[in-house]
Amino acid sequence: MAVKEYLSIKEVSGPLMLVDKVSDVSYEELVEIELFNGEKRRGRVLEITSEAALVQLFERSNDLGVSGSRIRFLGRGIELGVSQDMLGRIFDGWGRPRDGGPQIIPEKRLGIEGSPINPEARAYPTEFIQTGISAIDGLNTLSRGQKLPIFSGAGLPHVQLAAQITRQARILKKEEEFAVVFAAMGITFEEGNYFISDFEKSGAIEKITVFLNLADDPVIERIATPRMALTCAEYLAFEKDMHILSILIDMTNYAEALREISAARREVPGRRGYPGYLYTDLATLYERAGRIKGKKGSITLIPILTMPDDDKTHPIPDLTGYITEGQIILQRNLHQKGLYPPINVLPSLSRLMDRAVGEGKTREDHRELSNQLYASYARGMEIRELALVMGEASLNEMDRRYLKFADEFERKFVNQEESENRSIEETLNLGWEILKILPRTELKRIRDEYIKKYGG
Repeated sequence: MAVKEYLSIKEVSGPLMLVDKVSDVSYEELVEIELFNGEKRRGRVLEITSEAALVQLFERSNDLGVSGSRIRFLGRGIELGVSQDMLGRIFDGWGRPRDGGPQIIPEKRLGIEGSPINPEARAYPTEFIQTGISAIDGLNTLSRGQKLPIFSGAGLPHVQLAAQITRQARILKKEEEFAVVFAAMGITFEEGNYFISDFEKSGAIEKITVFLNLADDPVIERIATPRMALTCAEYLAFEKDMHILSILIDMTNYAEALREISAARREVPGRRGYPGYLYTDLATLYERAGRIKGKKGSITLIPILTMPDDDKTHPIPDLTGYITEGQIILQRNLHQKGLYPPINVLPSLSRLMDRAVGEGKTREDHRELSNQLYASYARGMEIRELALVMGEASLNEMDRRYLKFADEFERKFVNQEESENRSIEETLNLGWEILKILPRTELKRIRDEYIKKYGG
C-alpha cells in the first residue's frame, strides 16, 4: 500500500491529533509525523470520518505545531518483528531492545492485534503446571492453556510472587520447550530493576522475554505493551511449538491508561470513569491465551492486577473475573501476619482444576485431599471468628483442634520462602501432615484407601 503524505493538521489536543482532508486511510494504520526540525514521531489512526482522521500519538505532543509538520500514513498497522532470538532479551513497550543488545533480525513481522482463536479450535486445558507454590499447586491448580489472574492490593507482595512463578513454573513429565513472556506496565524503576536482577541472578533470564514499560514511559506505550508480549507469545507457541507462560503485571495500570485515552477522546465514561468498552478490550487480550487442537504449543496467561481499595467489585477485577477461569486472591490480613505468599485460599478458585489433577497428572489423592483441606480450613476460620466473640474458653475439644488446624495450615502450608520451590509431592505430603491434627473420623471427604496409603 502506498505511503500517503499530508500537511493538513487541523488540531492537536493532548495525545490526539486531528488530520483534515484525508482519503483511503485505514483504522489502526500506522502514522509517522515529521516535525519542522526533522524530528520524527509516531502514532496510529484511532477514528476515521469521510474527510478526517483522528490520530493517537505515541510520544509527547510538545513542539507539534498545526503548521509545518508532515503526516505520513504508512499503509500498515503496528507490527512486531519476531524471532526465537527474543528469548533472553529485554524490550521496551514498543518492542525495541532495552538491554543494550543488538536489534533482533526478525524471521517475520506480525500485527500486534493478533487473531482471535476460534472456540471450536480450542483444546480444553488438562495438563498441570507446577509453580512450586503450595497454595496454588495444591488447592488452585494452574492448567496449561488456562487464564488464571492474581488479584492483589497496593503494598502486597505480588511483584515477588510474579518473579517466583516466573522462575519456578514448569510442566511435569513433558519434553516441550518451555519459556516465559513477561510484560510489565506502568511499574516503578525499582520494581523493574527487581525483576531484571532477579531473573539474571537465578539464571532464568535465558528462557524469558521481557517487555518493560515503566511509570514514566508514555501512556500510549502502556496500551501496546501487553499486545507486543502476546504477539511474541503467539509466535513462540503456535509457530515454534513451545509452551509459553505469559505474565502481565499490572493490568490496573493498563486500564488506567485506557481511561486516560478515553477521557482525551471525550468518550462517554462507564463505571468509575472507565470506558464502556473496558470488558471488550480486556477480552481481546485475555482470549489470546489457550491451546489449539492439532498444535503442540500453548499460551498460559497469568494477569496480575492491584484492586483499588482492595475492592473485588471494582470494574477491573470484576470484569477480569468474568473473562478468566478463576482467580488467586492475596489477602492483606495474612500479609500483616507475616505470611508469604498471603494467598487466601477460600475466595480463590481455579475453575479448570478438576481435569488437571489426579492419577498420571499429579497424584491420585490430589482432588480429595484438596477438598478436605479446603473444608477443614473453612471450618477453622468459622471457629476463629466465633472465638473472637465468645472467647476460646467456650470452645470444645474438637473446635480447638480445628482452630489449631487453621493456624498450622496458614503457617506451614500457605507460608513458604520466596526461594522455596516445592514439588507437588511435597505439597500433598505437607497437606496430609497437617491433617493429622484432626481425628480420622473428621476426614469425610477422602476415601479410606487414600487415608491408609498416604495418611500414615
